[in-house]
Order: sequence, then structure tokens, then C-alpha cells
Amino acid sequence: MAYKTVNPYTNEVVKEYPDATADQVENALTETHKLFKKWEQEGPETRADQLHEIASLMREDSDHLATVMVTDMGKLFREAKGEVELCAIIADYFADRGADLLKPTKLDTIATGSAQVQKHPTGTIMMVEPWNFPYYQIMRVFAPNFMVGNPMILKHASNTPGSAAAFEDVVKKSSAPDASLVNLFANYDQVSDIIADSRVQGVALTGSERGGRSVAEAAGKNLKKNTMELGGTDCFIVLDDTDIDTVSEIAWRARLYNAGQVCTSSKRFIVAANLYDQFVEKLKENFAKVKPGDPMDNATTLAPMNTKRAKEKLQSQVDEAIEKGAKVAYGNEPIDLPGQFFQPTILTDVKPDNPAYYEEMFGPVAAVYKVNSEQEAIDLANDSDLGLGGIVFSGDSKRGEKVASQIETGMVFVNNFMVSLPELPFGGVKSSGYGREMSNLGLNAFVNEQLIVTADKPNMENLAGGLVATDPE
Repeated sequence: MAYKTVNPYTNEVVKEYPDATADQVENALTETHKLFKKWEQEGPETRADQLHEIASLMREDSDHLATVMVTDMGKLFREAKGEVELCAIIADYFADRGADLLKPTKLDTIATGSAQVQKHPTGTIMMVEPWNFPYYQIMRVFAPNFMVGNPMILKHASNTPGSAAAFEDVVKKSSAPDASLVNLFANYDQVSDIIADSRVQGVALTGSERGGRSVAEAAGKNLKKNTMELGGTDCFIVLDDTDIDTVSEIAWRARLYNAGQVCTSSKRFIVAANLYDQFVEKLKENFAKVKPGDPMDNATTLAPMNTKRAKEKLQSQVDEAIEKGAKVAYGNEPIDLPGQFFQPTILTDVKPDNPAYYEEMFGPVAAVYKVNSEQEAIDLANDSDLGLGGIVFSGDSKRGEKVASQIETGMVFVNNFMVSLPELPFGGVKSSGYGREMSNLGLNAFVNEQLIVTADKPNMENLAGGLVATDPE
């Protein structure tokens, strides 16, 4: 696997990175396990200041860190700056609240004595992360597990090695132990070997369904707990009582943020028949206004896609969709710039026998559907193997919330832009994966929730009363 940065705006090969050696892999396993054994003896409060320091270092070096991201995968500089700030917010959140959230929980019980659940670290966590949010994807696993006391080994995407190295450098510059996060430019065989190692006790992956199945298979074979976030074909439902001007201003942003390369991007716009024509027209107008160009330039509003390969894949999906009967309401024209730009495109008349009806299009392509009832909107939204997120707009927020509760996804936002914050759990259902990151749910993803039942003195009461469970084996 070749790790290299190819600037998607200039197509220049910026830097190549050597693959991880067997010695580097073993050293990462040794050092993270050694740190885990040390952290087992220390409370999470001992790490809070170090995590705050990491947040501060990211803010102090925000311009540099953002530039590294832009160079790696092409996102707009201002969006990259926002990502760095979000990482700092996540770090501060878990630094402030982690220790309290990890305190023992008392249980009511008829057992003799008192009962509590204590929360302990489990060991080294293997992280496999994607390129589209190079720092945020790391931080939403790193911050909570740092407070828990689980050191981490990172395998990042092959096209964002600069971002992986930059995040690791921030940790090394802080007073946190270097083994808190070890970045490896590993191949997939090495990842499988790391997962199989007894010193690794969990796996967190964000990526494609194909990659998720492979890593989940390795984790399952070795009985390692894992969390998976595998993408989505998120719906954007516009009910018949929605204010069309407001929703139209949000819709194009929901699709084109990060050049549409977001798992939780709105990809399927499901619009009430009475608003459909207006919606499509306004979406066309807004897509036509974007300005492709240098992502470092604040005037640019459309970034290039992350790689030539990604652009070609998206084009092939659009071509096939058209071949199978979809109509192009706007776009699908070449952009006369050297970078990996893809013109924002609107597809309509996408039928269930069209591959585009089910496939995730990871780029600036919107499919718009007309529906004649609220129930038809719900049924269409749920007609997907994926179930990550979604958005519902209604003039009546209670109606919107009722519809949202019937959408088969892990997250739904009503009259709102999709947002990611540390206090909100992130994750999906169906083939979008399982488990949650961030919030108290993500904090406890890789925790040993150990039951402790304590009596003041030895007692035989439960035994005499026949309340001791026995193993029939």
C-alpha cells in the first residue's frame, strides 16, 4: 500500500511515506500495551490536563494543520480550519467531563451488600480511519479513549498520510505519553495481524462497507469488540408544509459541504409534490452559483474531490445512472481546471431498478425524488440497506419529529443542518454499521464495565437460599 500525498488541486505528488516495518508494528504494540498497564493504575482525571493541552496545541497551530489537510485531500481551507476547531472542542469536552462520566455507578440489588459497576480501560485500540475528515475522524475516537485509558494505534487512509503524521506530532508535542497514539503506515495484512494480537482489545473503523466487512471479520475471528461506521445514503425529506426558501438555502449546503464527500451528506432529497418543482429549480440555481478553484482561496466555494480515482468512480456511477433511465436536471459537465473537480449534478427520475437508487454517491451529486404523501416519503427514506443519518423539514416541528422517529437511521435532524458535536452520539444501523462514537455512549465503547458486589463480611445467605447460578456444563 503506497502512502503518499497527491495534491488534488495541482495533481502534484507532494510526499511519499515508507510503509511500516515489522519492527515498527511490534514496537507500537509493545509501547501501547506498556502504557495501558500504567494507565490501569491511574484515574482518568490524571489525563485531563494533557487532553486540554492537545486541544490548545491544535488551536495554536490551526493554520498549519488546516493547510496539511487541504494539501492531502483538497477540502476548502475554511472548512479545514473548522475541522481543527471541532477537534479542539471534542478534546476539551472529554477532558472536562470524562472523569465524571467514568465514575462507578451504584446499583439497587437484593444481593447482600452493595453493588456497583466500575469502568476500567480494556487495552490498546486499533483505529482504521478514512480521508474525508482526516483529524476529526481520529479525534472522535482518540479523545474519549485517552480519558478511558486505552492507548491507540492508527492506520489512516493512504492518501492522507500527512494529516496522520501531523495529528501524531500534536500528541508528541504535548505532555501526553508518546504511546497514547502511534501512527503506522500499515498495510491490510499488518492491520489483521495487529487486530489478532492479544494486546489489542478493540477496533474502531470508519470507512467503506467493504473495508468494514473485512476488518469486522478479523475482529470477530479474534473476539475483539469493534465499532463500525460505514457510510450512508442519507435522506433529506421536505414535507408539504415546509418553507421552500429556507429549506432551499440549506439543501445545497447539505449536499456540497466537503465537496459532498461526507458519510452523513444529504444524498437523497425526498420532496413533497407541491414543492418539488420549486425545490429542483432552486437547487439548480444554488448549484450553478458555486465557484471551483484553489481551496486555499476564500473565494472558492467548490473544492476538488480527494483523488482522481474518486472522481472517476463518481463519474462512472453517474454515467450508469443515466444509462439506466435517470435524467440530468443540472450538471454533469466537465470543469476546465487541472484539479479533480466534479460539477455539482442533480439527477431525477431515479427508479428502484437503477443502481443509483441504492448506491452511495460520495461526491457532489444529488438525487431528487417526488412523493405524494408523508408515508411515501418515510417508505422511500427507509428503502435502503444503509441507515446512518437524515434530515426532515416541516412547518410543524412536532410533525417533523414524528416523521423522524420513523426513519430507520441512527441519527435524524429536524428543521436543522446535520451537526457533529462531542455531546451527540454518532453512528448508524443496518449496513451503515453499529456502535456509537462520541457522547457518553462513545466514551463507554471500549470500557470494561466491571460489576463489584461487596458484603461487609463473608455470608452464605444466597447459597443457602438457592440463588447461586450454576453452569449446566
